[in-house]
Amino acid sequence: MKKKAFITGINGQDGSYLAEYLIEKDYEVYGIVRRNSVAENQENRIDHLIGKGVETSYGDLTDISSLEKMIRTIKPDEIYNIAAQSHVRISFDIPQYTVQTNALGIVNILEAWRNNCPTARFYQASSSEMFGRSVDDDGFQRETTKMEPTSPYGCTKVFGYNMVKHYRHAYNLFACNGILFNHESPRRGSNFVTNKVVKSAVQIKKGLKKELPLGNLEAYRDWGHSKDYVRAMHMIVNHTHADDFVCATGVTNSVRDMCDYVFKKLDMNYKDYVTIDKRFFRAEELKYLKGDSTKLRNTLDWKPEYTFEELMDDMINHWLKIYE
Repeated sequence: MKKKAFITGINGQDGSYLAEYLIEKDYEVYGIVRRNSVAENQENRIDHLIGKGVETSYGDLTDISSLEKMIRTIKPDEIYNIAAQSHVRISFDIPQYTVQTNALGIVNILEAWRNNCPTARFYQASSSEMFGRSVDDDGFQRETTKMEPTSPYGCTKVFGYNMVKHYRHAYNLFACNGILFNHESPRRGSNFVTNKVVKSAVQIKKGLKKELPLGNLEAYRDWGHSKDYVRAMHMIVNHTHADDFVCATGVTNSVRDMCDYVFKKLDMNYKDYVTIDKRFFRAEELKYLKGDSTKLRNTLDWKPEYTFEELMDDMINHWLKIYE
């Protein structure tokens, strides 16, 4: 009998890659999609999967009735909570909505799970943004690093992380956290800095754009590929016992490094096109993230298949094909 998985945020970057990965492993995959007014764009990342093992329904983390109905009807073996207001910079502009979705939303789905299908295994998409300004003496952040978030988004993720641990211990449920560092792909929204840089660089190369306005070029991040990280999600939720794991490459690059690499690949100098716009700075900047995924690598034998350069190349090739 096929395993059944329920994914919130199935039409996002991670949700779409996770759905593909689970279909390859012969799962039945179900997900909720938040309605918007442009129906044509709602499921563009998963259109190729609809009717081929993936079923979607309208729902939202802030609407507990939709969560209750889906979990009660499906009786999934695994639940992946990936949905969120996921843009860190925008969380400063809409802090209340970010809290409602990312913090109260996690309570909604935890309760829907506990009351309707407590035998399922639950994965929570936690974030490196939870560490914020806190870095261990060796320059890494790991499961034991103190959490000092520097954004409304990071604060909500700390709440969700701790609620998942609480449900694990209070109700003896299989609830686990994946503390994922930055991960990108061609499917990343183009208002996120990685795809913004790559897409804009290709547009400039093609004569469709003249400049690229950015914020803090000295922000350092540990960037991996979403495909590698959804493999980790599946490993974490299928571990022998519920636990929390950092997922990261262990390599950090700055936004400036990214610009330099991407523009050079297109035979350009980023300094000729990149401008600084204060609108893209955060109220409190997060300067540095670098993850230590030793626990995940040693326990579950996970390792990334993509380097930072291969990730950037994948995204560059995607946009080159689009604009050709």
